[in-house]
Amino acid sequence: MQANHSETVQEQFDAQAQAYLQSAVHAAGPDLLRANELIRQVIPASRGRLLDVGCGAGHLSFAVAGALASVVAVDPSPNMLITVGKAAADKSLQNIRTVQASAESLPFDDAHFCVVASRYSAHHWLDLPNALKEMRRVVKPGGYLLMIDIEGDENALVDTHLQAVELLRDRSHVRDRSPSEWGRLIADAGFSDIAHQNWITRLAFEPWVTRMRTSPERVAMIRAMQREAPAEVRQALAIEEDGSFSMKTGLWWAQRQEI
Repeated sequence: MQANHSETVQEQFDAQAQAYLQSAVHAAGPDLLRANELIRQVIPASRGRLLDVGCGAGHLSFAVAGALASVVAVDPSPNMLITVGKAAADKSLQNIRTVQASAESLPFDDAHFCVVASRYSAHHWLDLPNALKEMRRVVKPGGYLLMIDIEGDENALVDTHLQAVELLRDRSHVRDRSPSEWGRLIADAGFSDIAHQNWITRLAFEPWVTRMRTSPERVAMIRAMQREAPAEVRQALAIEEDGSFSMKTGLWWAQRQEI
């Protein structure tokens, strides 16, 4: 029987928890520095509670834990959560705990967290609108939403190529949302005062496909797509001779709107 999407996500990521912990792209970046700054600006020192949804190997949780009283790291992958727990202990971050759950069904009381956040996970979520509404439900009135993810492109031609190589590389991929899509989704979920910024992120090809155990057949298809891509796409994605390319990491910061 063919696996459903949730099973595919778990299968893809359970075996790769350590690879994501060690990934240079995931472990650092200006977005993590900015996330820390934003949280420290609005949350009293060591008093806030943050929920990290789709925490992966825990890099966002690790980056902000020092500014908060507690962090709850949520992911559907048991091995990711084991990895987060061990890494947190190694880093002496005693205020991080883990919970297995999906973004669309969060097992927490209403208005429990000061900040709800996610990094490099939402492009795997099957029902992003509902997940954002769940995140709004569990954040306090006046609390904050922090979303970090790969951006889709506003240009349809470029975006089609980006989504195609993403799916060939990782069959659990759903969609990279464009900045305009993110703005609508966040507003529709009940958040306001939406701020957005982004950074160019270069993806070295070999680590990018190795991290996800992409099959040789699919790697060959990605490389063929890159070689045959129109000049506009090659330029927009800064495709290099070895297949390395660049995309944008976007950060959205918004506040729970009271209806």
